[in-house]
Amino acid sequence: MSYADVNGINLYYETHGEGRPLVLLHGGLGSGEMFAANLPAFAANRQVILPDLQGHGRTADVDRPLDIRLMGDDIAALIDHLGLDRPDVVGYSLGGGVAMQVAFNHPEKVGRLVSASAGIRRDATYPEILGQQGQVNAAAAEFMKETPMWELYQRVAPRPEDFPRLLDKIGEAMAKDFDFTEQVRALSVPTMIVAGDADMCPPSHFVEVFKLLDGGLRDGGWMGEGRSAGGHALAILPGVTHYAMADSPLFPAVALDFLKEK
Repeated sequence: MSYADVNGINLYYETHGEGRPLVLLHGGLGSGEMFAANLPAFAANRQVILPDLQGHGRTADVDRPLDIRLMGDDIAALIDHLGLDRPDVVGYSLGGGVAMQVAFNHPEKVGRLVSASAGIRRDATYPEILGQQGQVNAAAAEFMKETPMWELYQRVAPRPEDFPRLLDKIGEAMAKDFDFTEQVRALSVPTMIVAGDADMCPPSHFVEVFKLLDGGLRDGGWMGEGRSAGGHALAILPGVTHYAMADSPLFPAVALDFLKEK
C-alpha cells in the first residue's frame, strides 16, 4: 500500500504478485477492491499495480473535474513514477475509459491494452441508462446509504464526507457528450475490447469499436493472416452484465490470454 504524488494528485495504489507489470483500473464509485474476486487470477503470474482513481477509494479528490483524460494522465505519471517499462493496462467501466486515454495519449508507455465495458460514444449507452445517470448528483447520497459504494467510501476514503461531492462530479462527467471514434481508429497499442452480452451498451457497439481497429471485416484465414492488422481482439462474454464484469472469472481469462507475449 503506497501513495504517489503524481500529476497534482496523491494517488493511492497497491502492488500484488510478481512478474511483468499490469496496471488494473477499477470502475466508477468503486476502488481497487472491486477486483477482489479476480485479483488472485490477475496476480498469479503478473505484478499487478492497483490504483484508486481520483476521488475514489483511498485517493482524495482534488480541485478539478472528474475527466477520464486527466485520470489517464495520472496513470501515465504513475507508470513513470514507478519506473515501469510499458506495462499492460487493463480497465473496467470508468477504468476502461481511463485505460483507453492512457493508450490514446501516451502509447509509448503501454504494452497492451484491455478495455472492458467502456463505450466510446455517449449515445451508444442505452437511453434508460442515460436517464438514470442524469439523476446522479449530491442529492442521491441519502438514497445510497447502506449500498456497497457508500459502505466502501465511508470505510476507506480520506474524507468520507466528500461522497455527495463525488456523486456531483460523476453526474457532471456522465452528462457531457463524448465520441472517441477517431482516437480509437488511430490506436497503435494492441487492444482487446471486452464487453458483457448484457452490458450498458449493446454488443453491436463493441463490434463497431472492433471494426474501427480493422477487426471483424473479413475471414481471419487459416493462419490468422486476415485478423486485425494491429493484433487487436474482441471478446463478448456470455451471461455477463455491466455490473458483474469485475467479478466474472471470464474477464481475467480472456484478458490474460490476450496479454500473453505473442
